Amino acid sequence: MGRGLVARLVPLWGAILMAATAPASAQSQGKTFRDWIAGCDNLRSCTALSLPDETAETVGYLRLERPAGPDGAVSLSLKLTGEKLKAPLAIGLKLDGAPFPSGGKPLAATVEDAETARIVFSEADAAALIAAARKATKLSASLAGKSYAISLAGSVAAMLWIDEQQGRLNTTTALVRKGPAAASTVPSPPALPVITARATGPALADGAAKTLAAALRKHLKTSDPDACEQDDEGARYNPDRVWPLDGGRRLVGLYCGAGAYNILTGYWLVTGDAVAGARKVAFAGNDNNVLINSDYTPKDGQLGYFAKGRGIGDCGGSGTYAWTGSDFALTTLSTMGECRQIPSDDWLVLFRSDVKVTK
Repeated sequence: MGRGLVARLVPLWGAILMAATAPASAQSQGKTFRDWIAGCDNLRSCTALSLPDETAETVGYLRLERPAGPDGAVSLSLKLTGEKLKAPLAIGLKLDGAPFPSGGKPLAATVEDAETARIVFSEADAAALIAAARKATKLSASLAGKSYAISLAGSVAAMLWIDEQQGRLNTTTALVRKGPAAASTVPSPPALPVITARATGPALADGAAKTLAAALRKHLKTSDPDACEQDDEGARYNPDRVWPLDGGRRLVGLYCGAGAYNILTGYWLVTGDAVAGARKVAFAGNDNNVLINSDYTPKDGQLGYFAKGRGIGDCGGSGTYAWTGSDFALTTLSTMGECRQIPSDDWLVLFRSDVKVTK
């Protein structure tokens, strides 16, 4: 990885995470509390996750979810990874060595795939575990001859933070700091943003795309020489691409370099072949027009990315932008700032929307 690419990755990574706060309705990027992390989306729907040890051979973690509003119900689940898992499965649990739930009966688990088992706690068991977290330090699990340790350090602080974000402190609905205030005093969630995405045509043929991309690169070489790193060797495997949009505009994606597991693509909007008037695509109000591991899907007008913090893809950021007819609007955003073996489908969701696709 060249020095120029390293220099670009540092601000780019910040730009991806800052995308969470770019829309007026988006929340923060998540907050770490010892062995837990929590985050809320633009609807104030919040999630807290326990963080497995970085070197753990057996990975298990708790996931607490709660939507905003007076009637927002708590959902608490436990995920464990294993090998060649088959239903039916029963998982034994202990809290600081004492059987949980009381009575010590193993809980039935569903098999999400051959390597993932999941328990969804009942309302009563979830409430008991949340209450016990004030004093307990560790939840232990056993599955198929393997043992799992789930730290509770930081869980109470994470739940208290969620209560604060959702306006539940000192109400009867609070997870931690309950009070006399009625549930009706808890603020209702904001409305889900509705974004209209415009479907567009398929990518230009390789020859036409190569010609336009080469012209844009030539223009950028003098007008903005630091806009996109030139890497002829890497470009052999990651060719520049062009997609026609509406109104005679075209989306040009230039390969701008790569690391061990991340490919950088810069995006410009060009009207016809007029590369002199090309402008950088502004993503979520951020000036940086480079995305990591990205691709555009013309049939739904959406451009997605998946930036890996490390090779196994257990941390980083992912999101989607929709072409609205004038620019690209953020439609989804998920991040995980801690590299703790948590797969991307369980990352913190920070922004969501209802996307309507039109032609």
